[in-house]
Amino acid sequence: MEYAGWAWLGIVAACIVIEAFTMGLTTIWFAIGALVAWLVHLTGLSIEIQIVVFLMVSILCLFLTRPIAAEKLKVGITKTNADSLIGETVKVKSTINNINNEGTVKARGQIWSAKSVDDSIIEEDEMVVVKEIIGVKLIVKRK
Repeated sequence: MEYAGWAWLGIVAACIVIEAFTMGLTTIWFAIGALVAWLVHLTGLSIEIQIVVFLMVSILCLFLTRPIAAEKLKVGITKTNADSLIGETVKVKSTINNINNEGTVKARGQIWSAKSVDDSIIEEDEMVVVKEIIGVKLIVKRK
């Protein structure tokens, strides 16, 4: 099969184009598998061996390296508007007292219910840092 080499290069190109549009870190591993299969083709081994190499390399890359790459590149993780508040400094609008279930802060022009991380009482007009969001409450810590 003299066109097998071009077929492997076509698969590499197609997988890269698909990956560029989807950014899902899925087809890139098949592009790597096709590239290795093309290299095997250059050695003159049979198409059956090329296909086995393609599948093995693609699947190994997918299962062994995708989780690491996805974590490092934060693929598929999109912060929502609320999640983007984490780490911001905001101003306490009414005293935060976890025992009495009281307290509000103003973040980006909106008033949020708030709790302190360590159950400390935080007075009005103090600056705090948003540590997390649980439901509709901002969990904050003194700056």
